[in-house]
Amino acid sequence: MIPRAELLKDIFADLRMATSFVTILPVASSKPAGDGAIARATWALPVAGLLVGLAGALTYKIAIRFGLTPSLAALLVLATTAFITGAMHEDGLADTADGLGGGRTRERKLEIMRDSRIGTYGVCTLILSFGLRWSALATIANPSAVMLALCAAHVAARAGVPAFMSLVPPARPDGLSASAGAPPGRSVAIAFALGTLALALALGPGKALVGLILLSLAGLLLARLAIRQIGGQTGDILGAFEQAGEILILLVAASFQMGR
Repeated sequence: MIPRAELLKDIFADLRMATSFVTILPVASSKPAGDGAIARATWALPVAGLLVGLAGALTYKIAIRFGLTPSLAALLVLATTAFITGAMHEDGLADTADGLGGGRTRERKLEIMRDSRIGTYGVCTLILSFGLRWSALATIANPSAVMLALCAAHVAARAGVPAFMSLVPPARPDGLSASAGAPPGRSVAIAFALGTLALALALGPGKALVGLILLSLAGLLLARLAIRQIGGQTGDILGAFEQAGEILILLVAASFQMGR
């Protein structure tokens, strides 16, 4: 039986590690990052996502209070969340598009994904990502609804990452994903539960079910592409998965908003 004080210490250490892993916030954990610590802390990725979503929601509310249109406020939201995360997920999405779309061989695809330069596929995919998220937020418009949609999107998009890491092997022996390791089943289950809870509370049971189905399909499709083309997942693939999750949940929220 783990003492309560030690358990709380581990929980806060995991929260800090997960937050420092996906944001630029200065909250690095004092726990060593080796020996699978990052993988174990992946259960807290949805919590880190909640912080990002709340920051975006606050930006939207302030922008609306100052008289900006929903379109301009939505653009500021995307700028805020990209800044807080260091645009690491967008970078992963662009590298994934360039690598999977541009290389002919596995080795060439991995080489492209490691290149810091961005290509045509990456640029087009980023434009599509920002455009879809911006349009969804501008369509939702209502500040309270935007807050719920943002929190649901950022939490759920990261809640599936531990499962993806656990089920899809690393494409190479080095790199971010390989060094993090495979999350244990407990971390996968907790993250999934947090994501499901966030979707249900923010969007309601019906929208939550639609969101879960779409996220699952997106994960299966991306996993299939990654395994077939490069032999597994990388940090860039995980970033692309997160971006796909954000887009899908925001689109679900916006489509139901339009249907009222």
